[in-house]
This record gives sequence, structure tokens and C-alpha cells, in this order.
Amino acid sequence: MIFTETKLRGAFIVEIERLEDERGFFARSWCRREFETRGLDSGLVQCNISYNLKAGTLRGMHYQAPPFEEAKLIRCTKGAIHDVIVDLSPGSPTFGQYESFLLTPENRRMLFVPKSFAHGFLTLEDETEVFYQMSEFYHPECARGALWDDPAFGIPWPLPDPIVSARDRSFKPGA
Repeated sequence: MIFTETKLRGAFIVEIERLEDERGFFARSWCRREFETRGLDSGLVQCNISYNLKAGTLRGMHYQAPPFEEAKLIRCTKGAIHDVIVDLSPGSPTFGQYESFLLTPENRRMLFVPKSFAHGFLTLEDETEVFYQMSEFYHPECARGALWDDPAFGIPWPLPDPIVSARDRSFKPGA
């Protein structure tokens, strides 16, 4: 696996290393040892799928508050997403900064989102599916969110007028 740190401390793009032959390829998509050697949270406890009917569906910006903060490993298995993370780590030199990535089945990239980061995505195609590996169980009492269009972050989303749930629209600016 190939780990490339993003500009936001602790967040990584994770790419597969293909072993190819005439049949296709084989690649590892998860290895606890490789995550641990980089100091990344490797304690996966839950996997989730997000299926999205329409292009322009926006989910986020979500995170869990202490004591149940969660790290995530995200992969788009069908369609395409504009994936965004925001560093909400107190005292971080990149606090409040965002970074975005294109995740598709074709590029097979994964995004490791550390604890204390908000995460969200916008679907770029109909019938998009996203696969999450989580380091913490879901605790509804600790579920939080940042406003997807919060001017404090200034995230430019690539499609106008996204489809956003009432819950995600209800988050307050300045998470």
C-alpha cells in the first residue's frame, strides 16, 4: 500500500500496490501493520455503505465528539465523489482548513480521515456507493456536524444546489 500524507496533518491518501499479470491484478486494501507503522488508528470496529441515488447528493460534514471520536477509511466503490475533510483538531496548525479529493472505483484511492476531522462528500454521478471502515462504533449522542457551506471553511463544491438532508442543513456555522 502507498501512503501519501495530505496537507492536513494525519490525513492520508492510501493507494493500492498492484501485483499484475495477464488475469488482472491482486492488491491489499487494508493492513493493520502498515497503518500501525505510520501511527494511524488501526482499530476497525465497523464498516458502512452509503448508497446515493442522485448526482449532487451532499452528505456531511460529520464527526463524532469525544469520547467516541472516530477515524475513517473511505473508498468509493461505484460512481464518483468529491470527498472533503476539515481539520477540527484543537491546537492543530491546520485547524479549520479543508482539503478535497476525487475518489472513484477507477482510481481506487482511499482516504484515511483521522479523529477530530469533519468529513463529507458530494456525489458526482447517479447511483454512487461509498464504503467506510470505522475505528469507533456509532454513538448518536456524540454525532456532530459542521455546516457544509460554512463561510469559515470556504469549501468550493463542484456542483451547484446540492441535495442536502434537513439534519445536515441544521448544523450551525463554526462547528
